[in-house]
Amino acid sequence: MTFINSEGKFNENSYLIDGLIFRLPKQLAVYVIENKGMRLMIDTGVQLAARKIIAKLKEFGLFPIDKLILTHSHWDHVQGFSKLRKAMGDFEVLASENAIDNLKYPEKLNEIFGYNVEPIEGVTPVKEGEIIDLNGLELEIINLYGHTRDSIGILDRKNQNIFSGDAILDRYDHETVNSVFMPPDFDEKELLKSFEKLRNLKDDLRAISLNHFGVWTDEDCELILNEMEPVYHETKEAIIKWHAENPSLKYIAEKYHETFIPNSTIHTKENIKGLELVIEWLVEGLKLSGFLK
Repeated sequence: MTFINSEGKFNENSYLIDGLIFRLPKQLAVYVIENKGMRLMIDTGVQLAARKIIAKLKEFGLFPIDKLILTHSHWDHVQGFSKLRKAMGDFEVLASENAIDNLKYPEKLNEIFGYNVEPIEGVTPVKEGEIIDLNGLELEIINLYGHTRDSIGILDRKNQNIFSGDAILDRYDHETVNSVFMPPDFDEKELLKSFEKLRNLKDDLRAISLNHFGVWTDEDCELILNEMEPVYHETKEAIIKWHAENPSLKYIAEKYHETFIPNSTIHTKENIKGLELVIEWLVEGLKLSGFLK
């Protein structure tokens, strides 16, 4: 199997848990890395899924966690924090040094996305090249800016896997892919640098773990590396073109579906509303970064 989208252990140290965004399966991942009794959780998922995530942590013998690292400060990756803290007590929280203010003062992001995130304080900042030591398992921080100015990846060289957050693309399955030019601070120049960083790691990787969604291994890992930049350019130019023709989100979503994901079972022609929400965020990202007026 090259695409892993089932909950549970997928390499010697790592677990996938379904975060159930919008209560829908296999669209948002939470990961846990464990080594010799020490547990690091990657992102929190959304608030409504916290009880389910806690149950899975217990089922897999991963409760409680020792550390939490946030790949970036968007709501769907941090909103569950308060419920996890209440359930598990104290644990160290880490995030990019650029994420600290967004986490402490979430009002701007709350307004943009329309979801409530409570302040997260006492976060330990991490920098590129820093090593997180899980009882001898070394995890390296890599800045993957572009999607946001605070996106990081967590590189596990032992298992030849990188947890990339939302930094490069969202591929939910083989038929459904989205680009990542989201508000409020999408930066094309930085995104292209992040693509280059991952290409330079190609010989060290046999898996990429995406937050949306699942673990792409072997030839599917190569697929992600090969397609991340073309998907970005093709979807960006297409949305700019369609927006000029007709700024209706429904129109753009229908064109996107027809052009890029006609066989998707996640976003179908008959149920286009979910895709319209994604398109709304993509359009806003292009506007705030100056590609659309």
